[in-house]
Amino acid sequence: MRFLHTMLRVGNLQRSIDFYTQVLGMQLLRRSENPEYKYSLAFLGYGANPEHAELELTYNWGVEQYELGTAYGHIALGVPDAYAACERIKAAGGNVTREAGPVKGGSTVIAFVTDPDGYKIELIQRSEGDSGKGLR
Repeated sequence: MRFLHTMLRVGNLQRSIDFYTQVLGMQLLRRSENPEYKYSLAFLGYGANPEHAELELTYNWGVEQYELGTAYGHIALGVPDAYAACERIKAAGGNVTREAGPVKGGSTVIAFVTDPDGYKIELIQRSEGDSGKGLR
């Protein structure tokens, strides 16, 4: 088994594509429309499947807002420098909701940003060779 993608429902597809491409630096990998069932999809990422996991944005026509609920946590992205990433995100118009700094009770540097629909994205500072073990 392998992780393929995460799907988020969004209220404005183009606004979300702009955020993930212009603010977080992802690429729009593909887009599709389904007029019969009234939805649109956009797949974004830092590379395509199967080498990289993707983010699937789903826009159900006419639905402009969703209740995020209490079960959703966040998407995590590895970055080489969380402090610099926050500055770039703010300069691009993004919303940094927790500035870069050590995680409570640890030394790993993290930050949080929020996308236009309110989804949280954690930035975790890590080196290229970091396996992800012991991040918290």
